[in-house]
Amino acid sequence: MGMLGEAELEAMIDQATVDAYGEYEQLTGLFTKIEEHLGLPFTTAVLGVEVTVRGIDLTPDGRIVTLCSRGGMRQPIGILELPLPVPAPEGSEWIEAYRHWVG
Repeated sequence: MGMLGEAELEAMIDQATVDAYGEYEQLTGLFTKIEEHLGLPFTTAVLGVEVTVRGIDLTPDGRIVTLCSRGGMRQPIGILELPLPVPAPEGSEWIEAYRHWVG
């Protein structure tokens, strides 16, 4: 992550939030871009344990979470806290744009 410059990130945010009124609609626009472009599923390590990221969700309290699983266990993990694998999955630049938007 961190491969895009500020101008590129701002342009992506503008693209995702062009018709958005207010913070929640902007969040929804960014969530939609991540949902459309993030290459799923992918694996990553969380606290040294390999998990599979199978999806993303927007919680009622306004957080974007990844839907992670390992064996029969499932756990949502905030997308801002999720360590991405190297190389990062396709579409992860939208996560970078979201991180930039959050500040």
